[in-house]
Amino acid sequence: MAGASVKVAVRVRPFNSREMSRESKCIIQMSGSTTTILNPKQPKETPKSFSFDYSYWSHTTPADINYASQKQVYQDIGEEMLQHAFEGYNVCIFAYGQTGAGKSYTMMGKQEKDQQGIIPQLCEDLFSRINDTTNDNMSYSVEVSYMEIYCERVRDLLNPKNKGNLRVREHPLMGPYVEDLSKLAVTSYNDIQDLMDSGNKARTVAATNMNETSSRSHAVFNIIFTQKRHDAETDITTEKVSKISLVDLAGSERADSTGAKGTRLKEGANINKSLTTLGKVISALAEMSLHFSLQDSGPNKNKKKKKTDFIPYRDSVLTWLLRENLGGNSRTAMVAALSPADINYDETLSTLRYADRAKQIRCNAVINEDPNNKLIRELKDEVARLRDLLYAQGLGDIIDTHPAAGGSKLTNAIAGISPSSSLSALSSRAASVASLHERIMFAPGSEEAIERLKETEKIIAELNETWEEKLRRTEAIRMEREALLAEMGVAMREDGGTLGVFSPKKTPHLVNLNEDPLMSECLLYYIKDGITRVGREDAEKRQDIVLSGHFIKEEHCLFRSDTKTSGEVIVTLEPCEGADTYVNGKKVTEPSILRSGNRIIMGKSHVFRFNHPEQARQERERTPCAETPAEPVDWAFAQRELLEKQGIDMKQEMEQRLQELEDQYRREREEANYLLEQQRLDYESKLEALQKQMDSRYYPEANEEEEEPEDEVQWTEREFELALWAFRKWKWYQFTSLRDLLWGNAIFLKEANAISVELKKKVQFQFVLLTDTLYSPLPPDLLPPDAAKDREKRPFPRTIVAVEVQDQKNGATHYWTLEKLRQRLDLMREMYDRAAEVPSSVIEDCDNVVTGGDPFYDRFPWFRLVGRAFVYLSNLLYPVPLVHRVAIVSEKGEVKGFLRVAVQAISADEEAPDYGSGVRQSGTAKISFDDQHFEKFQSESCPAVGMSRSGTSQEELRIVEGQGQVSDMGPSADEVNNNTCAVTPEDLLLDSPEKPAPDGPLETALDHLKLGSIFTFRVTVLQASSISAEYADIFCQFNFIHRHDEAFSTEPLKNTGRGPPLGFYHVQNIAVEVTKSFIEYIKSQPIVFEVFGHYQQHPFPPLCKDVLSPLRPSRRHFPRVMPLSKPVPATKLSTMTRPSAGPCQCKYDLMVFFEICELEANGDYIPAVVDHRGGVPCHGTFLLHQGIQRRITVTLVHETGSLIRWKEVRELVVGRIRNTPEADESLIDPNILSLNILSSGYIHPSQDDRISFGNDTRTFYQFETAWDSSMHNSLLLNRVTPYREKIYITLSAYIEMENCTQPAVITKDFCMVFYSRDAKLPASRSIRNLFGSGSLRASESNRVTGVYELSLCRVADAGSPGMQRRRRRVLDTSVAYVRGEENLAGWRPRSDSLILDHQWELEKLSLLQEVEKTRHYLLLREKLETTQRLGLETLSPCSSEDSESRSTSCISSPLSVDGAPEGRTSPPETPSERQKELAVKCLRLLTHTFNREYSHSHVCISASESKLSEMSVTLMRDPSMPALGVTTLTPSSTCPSLVEGRYNTMEVRPPQVSSRADSPDLEPAVEGEQKKSPARRPEEEKEPQRLLVPDIQEIRVSPIVSKKGYLHFLEPHTNGWVKRFVVVRRPYVYIYNSDKDAVERAILNLSKAQVEYSEDQQAMLKTPNTFAVCTEHRGILLQASSDKDMHDWLYAFNPLLAGSIRSKLSRRRTAQMRI
Repeated sequence: MAGASVKVAVRVRPFNSREMSRESKCIIQMSGSTTTILNPKQPKETPKSFSFDYSYWSHTTPADINYASQKQVYQDIGEEMLQHAFEGYNVCIFAYGQTGAGKSYTMMGKQEKDQQGIIPQLCEDLFSRINDTTNDNMSYSVEVSYMEIYCERVRDLLNPKNKGNLRVREHPLMGPYVEDLSKLAVTSYNDIQDLMDSGNKARTVAATNMNETSSRSHAVFNIIFTQKRHDAETDITTEKVSKISLVDLAGSERADSTGAKGTRLKEGANINKSLTTLGKVISALAEMSLHFSLQDSGPNKNKKKKKTDFIPYRDSVLTWLLRENLGGNSRTAMVAALSPADINYDETLSTLRYADRAKQIRCNAVINEDPNNKLIRELKDEVARLRDLLYAQGLGDIIDTHPAAGGSKLTNAIAGISPSSSLSALSSRAASVASLHERIMFAPGSEEAIERLKETEKIIAELNETWEEKLRRTEAIRMEREALLAEMGVAMREDGGTLGVFSPKKTPHLVNLNEDPLMSECLLYYIKDGITRVGREDAEKRQDIVLSGHFIKEEHCLFRSDTKTSGEVIVTLEPCEGADTYVNGKKVTEPSILRSGNRIIMGKSHVFRFNHPEQARQERERTPCAETPAEPVDWAFAQRELLEKQGIDMKQEMEQRLQELEDQYRREREEANYLLEQQRLDYESKLEALQKQMDSRYYPEANEEEEEPEDEVQWTEREFELALWAFRKWKWYQFTSLRDLLWGNAIFLKEANAISVELKKKVQFQFVLLTDTLYSPLPPDLLPPDAAKDREKRPFPRTIVAVEVQDQKNGATHYWTLEKLRQRLDLMREMYDRAAEVPSSVIEDCDNVVTGGDPFYDRFPWFRLVGRAFVYLSNLLYPVPLVHRVAIVSEKGEVKGFLRVAVQAISADEEAPDYGSGVRQSGTAKISFDDQHFEKFQSESCPAVGMSRSGTSQEELRIVEGQGQVSDMGPSADEVNNNTCAVTPEDLLLDSPEKPAPDGPLETALDHLKLGSIFTFRVTVLQASSISAEYADIFCQFNFIHRHDEAFSTEPLKNTGRGPPLGFYHVQNIAVEVTKSFIEYIKSQPIVFEVFGHYQQHPFPPLCKDVLSPLRPSRRHFPRVMPLSKPVPATKLSTMTRPSAGPCQCKYDLMVFFEICELEANGDYIPAVVDHRGGVPCHGTFLLHQGIQRRITVTLVHETGSLIRWKEVRELVVGRIRNTPEADESLIDPNILSLNILSSGYIHPSQDDRISFGNDTRTFYQFETAWDSSMHNSLLLNRVTPYREKIYITLSAYIEMENCTQPAVITKDFCMVFYSRDAKLPASRSIRNLFGSGSLRASESNRVTGVYELSLCRVADAGSPGMQRRRRRVLDTSVAYVRGEENLAGWRPRSDSLILDHQWELEKLSLLQEVEKTRHYLLLREKLETTQRLGLETLSPCSSEDSESRSTSCISSPLSVDGAPEGRTSPPETPSERQKELAVKCLRLLTHTFNREYSHSHVCISASESKLSEMSVTLMRDPSMPALGVTTLTPSSTCPSLVEGRYNTMEVRPPQVSSRADSPDLEPAVEGEQKKSPARRPEEEKEPQRLLVPDIQEIRVSPIVSKKGYLHFLEPHTNGWVKRFVVVRRPYVYIYNSDKDAVERAILNLSKAQVEYSEDQQAMLKTPNTFAVCTEHRGILLQASSDKDMHDWLYAFNPLLAGSIRSKLSRRRTAQMRI
């Protein structure tokens, strides 16, 4: 049996209360000796099976036939090991398992019947077998020792004197042993049981989450069993000594499962360290056993052996002491305790693997025969060797001067005398202590040799100690223990079994009284017979009752107990001299007889009550009807009694002391006020002197200038015109007001679109700007009510913000006002709320309703406006016929086609020519031109008549939005001349009705237009061409501008978009009575042609994809969220005026952790429990204890950036204490408390907070404050919270940042519930860990998270009032979340870019109008020249200079265009200087070679006041573009030389059309320049950094969860993946460690991120189902569990991307099926 293996048994226990509360399932199955474990996380996985020597099924009740009881376990393991002990082998049984698995129950058991463990049964069986022995030659002796290994330190559990750490030594013969460990002899099982109970009470246990009585130390119970056999024949006595080691290991644990903190965490670390070492030892021994069993003879034998020879025994005290039992001279058995719960799967599997390794160990056990004889012989040899060593070093005289004496000493030591006497003799023979020490120091190795010699002699003395001496020593130790306990005031029963304080029945005694009722009567002191002394510990005589304190004398008093002849015991108190001793409040100086119940006060703080049980019994017998005293005799009673007897009135003393303090405070306050006033006056005088000094130095002439009257500045006419022009321009400036409307109404637009998508209305809403121009007149229903009055004052066309409603079902487009949108939105909300109640068929019927019943639809006309065209009538002045080809321009400035129109004058009786079939000829229509009506129209449409013509140029039409070419500068000289050259000179002022025309051909030309006569002209609509086939039926109508109600219409024509032009050939004769207004109209005003068509196609892009989920039949009830409170006002910081914020520099997402820590009994501050059962992120309820000191810890987490640097925490205030979530912020809160900042600074994140995806460069900044809630003086905080009530407070932290003008403010509302001080609260709870699996440390969940957005804006420069008005803070509602916004598939409301786009639409419209006027003029001039050459007219030819100047005039000032060359009567003379200048400019314009590719012209239009971002536009001109294709050009883009000459003194850039229409925060130009030119960084670094204005806003968590589940994150710099739990609440993604984690560990802002999916990327990584999320700081690679799951995640992250991927995949599948 020398090479037997370790016996291994496993035992599974029933469910405990914790596992039953969590409804755990059993994962352990046993069949015979085989144990099988199931994986709850992967049920389909094959179960793991293990085979052991024994598998005990104790999970069920004893009624189960397979149930393994305590007795069965002992019979299988204990009896076998006991038999080996009787055979002479060393025996070891140890239990292993996780915390709460049942190790201590298996080893120790319980006191009940049939519940005893292996150790009690083995001890009882041991003595029963000893008692059953009948052989007289056999004698037995049993010794026990009991120790615990706690935190790698050894404690003796049986000897109270050995309080400290015992040293573990190793002897070369005996091996490892514990020095000074008590070995007590026992003679019966009761002795062992008493010692075991005493040791168990001293053992370290503590409560954890997994076990209420978790063993926090390893307990080793050793039994040294000695058998002596006397051989009568040989008269030789032989011995067998067996060492029985019974080990109860501490539970293996995981910190997150047990909730360990502080001391418990440190204990667990040491426990795991020793158990890890034990595992290493078992693994190494198993490998060695396996190696020796499989090793073959060969040359590599020794090399292989060296590798596995090393066993790390000394890495832990536990393995060091159990070295012989593990793989040595021992028969060993191991019991592995298992937990059956699925929540402990990982720990249970680890235990099984542990046990599986242990059964491979082989032990070489031998029978221990005559160990003493062998040891004594070897020890004698060692003593001789050591003496020889000392003699060799010349120290023989120190050991023994006389060899005979030394021999006798050694003989005595061996015979059993204590070695201390021989050591004293050795030391006394030395000449002196100093010389002895010096000789030892000079002899190398001598000190170690002497120490070894002492150690060996001590062991020899222990070995030769007789059995009687051991029994006497055991009894002496027991008596010392009882005496020590009696000295401490703790009583023990005679049997020694129960410790505690109890009142004796006969003996007089003292009990303590304490101010705390719970501490009263906890100490008991006996009054023994005779004298009992009371005093200090350092008294000369030993004191029976030891007290400490300032007023306790060394010998304070004594109690004398005398017994009379009658048996009555009298106790007398005799105070010592100078000692303060009081009995019943009176100071005693002489001996005083004590009565039961007397109050005794010693010194100032020690209060006792004297109890005499016999005397009290006699009193009760004498007076059985004695009333119970009304007031209890406690500490307060004794103190009050003392004061009354001393004649002290406490109330009067307190009032007198309070009055003295008030007088002192009043005097000090008056002195401080006086000093403060003097200091203030001193500072004010110094400030006034410094101010005068500064004024005299820097403003010496200020006073003189103020006294001098200012001279009035005389403006020239030109300066006055420019000032008037600038005043009118800025007075009607609209850019800021339009932006305010766009930003303020964006939330209504988003809500309307979201409801439209959910109800499947196929209607899309978007902002649009409409301007009242000739091409796009505003409909009356879109004009505001005061438009008529405003039009008389307004010099520029009005621009309004409207809503473009695109009806995708019916192909119609409507325009709503903002007021109409809000009205319709109310109806949409009602329809949305009723959607769940209305059947789907009714909803489909509602979809078809396009009339007033449905708020989404309007009635739409059959025909839609294609565009407008203008034909001028100035050829009727001559008269000559003209055929015009004019462009049909839409309201957006797009050319939709062309229209051919003929205009000619006819006689009244002339008939229309015969055009053939298909020509519609209408009769003659009579139109009247009323002068008053026309003048009113002119005043409304052109109210600037009478002012300078420069003020009414078309330039001003283009700057109505504040973004024109000349919006920030006065016009240059060339500009003004260009605008005024055609109208200012008298010889060219032909179109002024006030100037009389000279005699000549003009009168001849106007002979047919005499006032009062009837003039008839014909308008013929010939053809329409190039109109898109989208418009099926085309018709045209025309009217005069001021006569909208009188229109002439053609018949509709079918349009196919192909073939010859559409021929209307509609002839309309118009007869007009000639008036001044009619002549003025045909000079300057056109006829408006409007082309209509029936629209067939639906070009609008769908707002949502088919991947959207259908409307749910029921409404969701979202959890109630706490409102976002305003910051609590600071108490220490001075009130600072917030500077006006300029453009936003940058934005950061902040995640803030809030913790409330409470003071524990061990002095540590531990986070209070947080209840997360609400299920909403960033919310939780703190569960606090009433009346405990607290601290608040705040941790800020954000991405690292150069502009966000925290400097210090200025103040943290707490206020607004209430019992409702809402707070009345208008009231002044008197309970605001400023907390003391304890610490602040940057920290390293904890393991659970470290999210390692991408390059994790997040910054953690933490600060801690002390919070005393009683200082608020609020009843809500100073009492236990009633049931179902919660307390709310608001916390605001003012944190100073670098480069910021003022502190940033973080505000959070806390929800709390207060429990009683001693209430036991459960661990952190949440919805996830209620049903989740796995484990998580509760301490990391005891916090509440907040998500914030930090905006750093530049400080706005001070400017004019208009500047400050435009910089006022406007609420941008486009960033506010709207329910259902995630279904809009990337749609965003238009913002600033819409204004810029509309600006260019106006530019295009103005250019088109100028082109039409110029084309008409050139056509008329060509017609007149042709008729002149043919001799049909007598008009003189126009000079080329006049023609070109007129052409230039038409281009630069189109409003002055007319076709009346009234000034052509003058003969061709030499042109003037002005005309020459104009001619040169016109020639340069006509002969200039245009750049064909004028691109990337980066210049900034002067919107400096509005602080828009830098913009650039790419301008391309196609050489093959027709002359009228100017709809794609921008102003001045076709003539760069003119632009350069015109703006040569400043940078002018056409604005870029911004592609970021969804962000109102435009990037500043300075930052853009820094990004463009990295070479300039050194120069920019020298410049001082600009100050920023911080703003922190809390983000409200969306109640809608788009998706949640697990995703795998690629670990950086590795190929590993980390599993995280992800919840998508748009626009944020919340990341958790697991589904059980209740605290957000990281966030992703989807509005700032880009989701990417690429099949090539998957092929490159060779990893399926992956996609990437790219943010500004990192790129994250994610992996889903399946292809469907990946598409679901993509849809949650980016619905538009997911829809496009699905459509692509479906097309690919269709193509594959076709193949």
